[in-house]
Amino acid sequence: MDSFRRDGLTFDVRDAGPTDGEPVVLLHGFPQDSTAWDRVAPALHQHGLRTLAPDQRGYSPMARPRGRSHYRLRETADDVLALLDAAGLESAHVVGHDWGCIVGWALGAWHPDRVRTLTALSVPHPGAMARAMVTSDQALRSYYMGLFQLPVLPEQLLLAGNGAALRRMLSHGGLPDDAVDRYVRRMREPGALTAAINWYRALPWSGRDPVGKVRVPTLHVWSTRDAFLGRAATEDTGRFVDAAYRLEVLDDVTHWIPELAAERTAELVTAHVRG
Repeated sequence: MDSFRRDGLTFDVRDAGPTDGEPVVLLHGFPQDSTAWDRVAPALHQHGLRTLAPDQRGYSPMARPRGRSHYRLRETADDVLALLDAAGLESAHVVGHDWGCIVGWALGAWHPDRVRTLTALSVPHPGAMARAMVTSDQALRSYYMGLFQLPVLPEQLLLAGNGAALRRMLSHGGLPDDAVDRYVRRMREPGALTAAINWYRALPWSGRDPVGKVRVPTLHVWSTRDAFLGRAATEDTGRFVDAAYRLEVLDDVTHWIPELAAERTAELVTAHVRG
């Protein structure tokens, strides 16, 4: 399967590994795409796991609806359910990073029957994140989320000079040059960056559907050099999981865990799936 459809949108997906292996859905964040998992997925395949890595809403060229309300969390979560349906899967293990992580938290709370296990890379549970916004320095770390609410200006700033500002942001976070080139190239496609930022602009709609307690076995992975996400929400996340829960801390790794700690990520995911 290299694509699936939902509501007239076509999503690209990388379906690889043993066809009879336990399925693992890999959900990327901003401003990545499915290539974020290029070093993680082969290691999972070696352990007999099948991976399905979609280019999510706004990132697949044929799935970029106009209007920020189309990017609310209910829609992005339902996209994953459509992927499972198209693949003929009643359920799957879900691994998310950044925004993909938030989709994973929502699936684990709203559709625990479709999620075998959840691995959440970087981003804590939304409830813990909301608390940390008023009890720690998290609001300062998340300043860009307010900037992204503005129309037009964020796109102009990030894409000026052939994406120079976006390139600097990604490079400063330690991403390899080849990954930076891929992500900037994708964001320079017509409408791509607006669609990606619309995930943030849809937060007022997403807030109407709070993510409650997650009811599936959960592994949360956080890295100590993440400039965007502090420790407070991470340490509070366990209160929002009503199932087996474990926190794994990666030292000296920045926000981009799938790209920079691929081998360790694959080890953790495999152990969590097998456990």
